[in-house]
Amino acid sequence: AQIGGRTLAELAWEALAVCDERLAVGKAADALALPFPVLDDGTGVRAPIAGVVAGLRAARHELCIVLPVDTPRVGREELLALAARCADVAVPQTGPLPGAYRKTALPALEAALADGRVALSEALAGLDVVHVEIDPQALIDVNTRHDLARL
Repeated sequence: AQIGGRTLAELAWEALAVCDERLAVGKAADALALPFPVLDDGTGVRAPIAGVVAGLRAARHELCIVLPVDTPRVGREELLALAARCADVAVPQTGPLPGAYRKTALPALEAALADGRVALSEALAGLDVVHVEIDPQALIDVNTRHDLARL
C-alpha cells in the first residue's frame, strides 16, 4: 500500500530515523521489494508479537521503539514521547503498538509466544506498562483500502 508514492513500510522506516538503529522485521518468505533489509522473525506465527520478540532479540540497544507499518501518521514526536516514558513498555491509549519496549519485557513476550498466546496486549500482563496519551489522529490505523483512501 502506498501514500503519496511511498509504501507504508517506507514511511515507517523514515519515521524510525530518530533511532540509532533501525530493524525491519517480517517474513522473509513474503519477499517484499523494499529499499532496506527485512529480518525474518523466525516463526510461522503471523502476529505482531513475533516481530516484537525478533526485534528485541536482534537489537543492540536496551530500549526499542516498535512501529507497525499500518500507522503511517506516527512520527518523530510520538515515537520520542513513547521512548521518554518507557518502563518495561510504553504504549499509547489505543493499545500495544506503536510502543517502546525494553529488553526487560523480552522474557515475558518470549514465554507468551512459546505458549501460543499471540495477543500482544495479553502478553504485557505483569509488566510495568506506561500509557502515553497520543493524538488520536496520529494513531489512525490502515487495515483496509477504505482506511487508506481516508488518508
